[in-house]
Amino acid sequence: MILNPESEVLETLAKSILLAARTAPKAKGVDDIVTALVEKEDIEVLASTMEKLASRKGEGFSFLKRDAGNLRNAGAAVLIGVKASGAAGLNCGACGFATCKEMLAQQKIEEEFRGPNCMLKYADLGIAVGSAVARAKDLCIDNRVMYTLGAAARVSGLLDADVAFGIPLSVKGKNIFFDRK
Repeated sequence: MILNPESEVLETLAKSILLAARTAPKAKGVDDIVTALVEKEDIEVLASTMEKLASRKGEGFSFLKRDAGNLRNAGAAVLIGVKASGAAGLNCGACGFATCKEMLAQQKIEEEFRGPNCMLKYADLGIAVGSAVARAKDLCIDNRVMYTLGAAARVSGLLDADVAFGIPLSVKGKNIFFDRK
């Protein structure tokens, strides 16, 4: 008899969650999505980076420390980001510039995220993240989308993306992401 085998399958199910992100629709069919399964040894790197970001950013960013604790208590985590290869060429202005050419000519700002980027690339990222958490829900895996985890992945150099989000996953008797303080 194997007791509580559900935690043993979490890594395999996390790959299924990333599959949902990969196959999500993309603007103009261009796939600039980057995905990663966070390995056990990277959990502490990311959690420590989140805590350092909280200290660096100061008052109002203590939620980074809370999220670091959630990550350490999760059974697995995935990262989903976008590394923009250009712009959609629509000159829609949603990025804040009159033309795609003007936006692409701007010097990139490097903070937790790198930008500016085409708004449609951000939309692609949102759709991929939404598809991933929908898959997690279908698999009955507790999860939470975290800007903080994506920021730590970029800052620590673990994920080469312009913008990223992380999704910690948990299969415990109580959702560890529900009543956070």
